[in-house]
Amino acid sequence: MEFSLGDLAERFGGEVHGDGACMIHAVATLEQAGPGEITFLANPHYRGLLAGTNASAVILAPRFVGDCPTHALVTDNPYSVYARVAQLLYPSRRLVPGVHRSACVEASSVLKEGVSIGANAVIGAQVRVGRDVRIGPGCVVEDGVEIGAGSTLVANVTVCHGSRIGERALIHPGVVIGADGFGFARDREGWIKIPQLGCVIIGDDVEVGANTTIDRGALEDTVIEEGVKLDNQIQVAHNVRIGAHTAIAGCTGIAGSTRIGRRCAIGGGVGILGHLEIADDVQITARTLVTHSITASGSYSSGTPLEATAAWRKNHVRMKQLDDMAKRLSELERLVMAKMDEDEPQRTPDEQ
Repeated sequence: MEFSLGDLAERFGGEVHGDGACMIHAVATLEQAGPGEITFLANPHYRGLLAGTNASAVILAPRFVGDCPTHALVTDNPYSVYARVAQLLYPSRRLVPGVHRSACVEASSVLKEGVSIGANAVIGAQVRVGRDVRIGPGCVVEDGVEIGAGSTLVANVTVCHGSRIGERALIHPGVVIGADGFGFARDREGWIKIPQLGCVIIGDDVEVGANTTIDRGALEDTVIEEGVKLDNQIQVAHNVRIGAHTAIAGCTGIAGSTRIGRRCAIGGGVGILGHLEIADDVQITARTLVTHSITASGSYSSGTPLEATAAWRKNHVRMKQLDDMAKRLSELERLVMAKMDEDEPQRTPDEQ
């Protein structure tokens, strides 16, 4: 599959600098791209690689045009244009409809036109599967699940009873949707399991990374709104709600009943405590521990960045002394103020 640079500009927007007839058949990095390949520059950190690229064309922002040694597709958002170009040049594999002979599909389930069911997949009772859905090998779809048109369960995905997945969702291998949330009540003899009576509702155009788990609600539903992107190995606890078009990086853990706003960006390894509210348009940097609600948009961080071990150990000792140092400082301030009061000359009534 091959397209001219001018055709790419017409499809995805942007201005061609150089020869619009330049033909493109593949994408590659700035360092590795060669003739017939297109690359991109989105992060200024890699600007130094631009001059030496052998790519036929580069997708970049207007401020880098003067540094580009070859043809260019100039746009204000190079990364998004690159993503669309890559989708065009590397389309998804064509869906082959049908049910594999080793799959088990209950007779009460409804499969719409164009559905593909892979080897050893299990489809329970009263399941509704939309048009052109792909359910890959080893997937288990329990009773009463609904899957919207155009969605894909890649392989070994488990969707527990009553869960609902919207259209065009992409669920990667090992994902578990709708397992019981972590709900227990304690008494003298131990822990009593609380039935998890809600379900999981996933909106349209959601992507869920490998081995991520999304628990069903205890009483209310766990909701993942449209356009949400979840990375690998994320834990979403019961009754959580994630707002539309929020993106969350790998190994993040979200405790129960927390509500995350729309268009948020949450870095890897973040921990979010339960029953919190996070506003729309919030960015949380990697390894942050969120212990209270965030009521205003903006960027938030916690944790200690990496430094040399010897320096970290010294600073850690100082941190353990902060409370004592604060008390001593307060006492010094009190003594200084008292001394200043003693040294202040007494004024006569006329001076007052």
